[in-house]
Amino acid sequence: MVSPMIERPVDSETRLKNPIIRVRNLKKSFGNQHILTGVDLDIPEGSVFGIVGQSGTGKSVLFKSIMGMIRPDSGKVWYRDTELTDLPYAKLVEIRKKFGYAFQNAALFDSMTVGENIAFPLREVLQLKDRREIGRRVREMLDWIELPGIEAKRPDELSGGMRKRVGVARSLVMRPDVLFFDEPTTGLDPVLSETINNLVVRVNRELGVTCILITHDIPAAFRISDRLAFLHRGTIVAEGTPAEVAKSDHELVHDFIRISFNELSV
Repeated sequence: MVSPMIERPVDSETRLKNPIIRVRNLKKSFGNQHILTGVDLDIPEGSVFGIVGQSGTGKSVLFKSIMGMIRPDSGKVWYRDTELTDLPYAKLVEIRKKFGYAFQNAALFDSMTVGENIAFPLREVLQLKDRREIGRRVREMLDWIELPGIEAKRPDELSGGMRKRVGVARSLVMRPDVLFFDEPTTGLDPVLSETINNLVVRVNRELGVTCILITHDIPAAFRISDRLAFLHRGTIVAEGTPAEVAKSDHELVHDFIRISFNELSV
């Protein structure tokens, strides 16, 4: 099923060549705790880009620093040709409309229906007032995530997988250029995890959205990502295609990948 949201199909000749996000020497500390110690990344437009690593290595801080939710101590971040790190707040807020964020726990408002949750950014961020247009976009997104007709349901009436998909729909309703996925399969069984991983691929391939995900699911990251970066002690220690990262001679990367795939085969 192809959504009417599609406005810019990905050009196969240029896909994965031009960076939509660039990060240079990004550093962030909280007191004496050094979280990011000099991160460099180029995230190609139109890609699925996975950021993997152990817990506590700074993946979430990196996400939030790229989006401007956290101000780094030093270093630079660009979205296309715009440097984000020194933008005035008002301009940064405008740029953020190009970004979507799918939270780890979906972060739906329990006091709102599914339809109201998806409509929330249209009303509050884009300031849309036309109820018909809002309703049309909500229905469009629910059709696209293959959950039509659930506008009136409450989040507590949904399964974990359904909540995740509604969270993705809410992130997509503003038609972002980049969608950040924070541990998209946490708390899901293997079947539902596969559904969400396939949804990430659909967002990328069908809608042309650059997808950046942080995940502990190493086998899935290798399967769905065009490129991967392994974050360790606040810096990138391996980066490239899944095949290139798999050949890394970094001991921790090698062991982490080996253990993850061995657990999968047990």
